[in-house]
Amino acid sequence: MAAPNPPDERPDQAHEERVRGAFDDLEARLGDRADNSAKEALSRLREAAARRDAEATRQGLASVREQQGWLWEEMTRHPRVASLIDELALWGF
Repeated sequence: MAAPNPPDERPDQAHEERVRGAFDDLEARLGDRADNSAKEALSRLREAAARRDAEATRQGLASVREQQGWLWEEMTRHPRVASLIDELALWGF
């Protein structure tokens, strides 16, 4: 039986922190290569994934893949973000 979450940490809080940390790390790695459009796309994805909003995340991923192929490649190469994408796929993407 799993240990209960500490009172100050709700179950989704750990997920949100993991998502935000992965995307923050990706943005740091991208540095100046990420223009405003890429930063906005990552921000939308970060927020949708943190909220576990499957439809918004699906739309965001499709948009990045179609419109910013280079960013999609960077996302799939980043270990923590790629792991999140795999996890999201389990939600039914």
